[in-house]
Amino acid sequence: MAIDLGPLGQQSTPSALLLGVGALTTISVLFTTLRVLLSTFILPGHSLSKFGPQGSWAVVTGASDGLGKEYALQLAKKGFNLILVSRTASKLATLSSQIKTSFSNITVETLAMDFSQNLDSDYSALATLVQGKQVSILINNVGQSHSIPVPFAETPLSEVSSIININCLGTLRATQTVLPSMVPQKKGLILTMGSFGGLTPTPLLATYSGSKAFLQQWSNALASELSSTGIEVFFVHSYLVTSAMSKIRRSNWLVPSERSFVRSVLSKIGRRGGSIGYPYSGSPYWSHALLAALITGVLGPMNSILLGINKSMHVDIRKRALRKAEREAQKGKKYT
Repeated sequence: MAIDLGPLGQQSTPSALLLGVGALTTISVLFTTLRVLLSTFILPGHSLSKFGPQGSWAVVTGASDGLGKEYALQLAKKGFNLILVSRTASKLATLSSQIKTSFSNITVETLAMDFSQNLDSDYSALATLVQGKQVSILINNVGQSHSIPVPFAETPLSEVSSIININCLGTLRATQTVLPSMVPQKKGLILTMGSFGGLTPTPLLATYSGSKAFLQQWSNALASELSSTGIEVFFVHSYLVTSAMSKIRRSNWLVPSERSFVRSVLSKIGRRGGSIGYPYSGSPYWSHALLAALITGVLGPMNSILLGINKSMHVDIRKRALRKAEREAQKGKKYT
């Protein structure tokens, strides 16, 4: 005998669907939260030995200062010979001498080149340096931002060109030059420095922000291309670090020192941290990971509120930078 449940029966199916969706959403949120916490605080990244033995070579671009210098020092400590590429020959010579003094078993070669010029001769010189070497690691660290936040319409063409040549063309051409030295080993690491400026659009840093977003897409595409070759590609989402580029000198819980940041990167290769939804990418430093999780997993990188906060912050930074420049100009007039 059939039982007519009436309106109750008609409502049961939609209610069950809603309950099911709610349960799946809750499970997904819990799983993502657990993954972020495990990836950030518990699980180690891939050991550098996976990409090549001690005594093989690492290429570091933008190596004479800041993060690039710190990558060079820490890779030398782990037993990798180094090819250091940057603009200023004197700084490269100083760093090379420092590394050779501290690590007598490490060989260091240097190449002074200005990535903003995009010269074929420079990349030919880099190709000559890597030829015949077992290159295990490429650190694409070279980069440039705007001198101060600036509306796009007021950005000097020279600054636009320099940022694109260094951040985009420089990274692509360096990778294309070094990659053939990795392929025969069927293993290696291509690590490229990204930025929260590319993770979410950043008003008043439009060209820089766009260049880092470009690198994100390129890096993901390259990672997929190379996934069957044994060569790993990893794109680093970095918030602020004490450096000449950020103009921040004192570290805190959200702005780590260069040494702490690089140590976290090299210990978390292959781990996403808080970079939810971004394959072959990660936010290795713990506070950056939590901030990235908020942006990518809660607010959304294109969230209008987030864009407004970003804009207000950089408008304020621009005002302070202009006031500082005006004060310095007044001082200069006073003493002339």
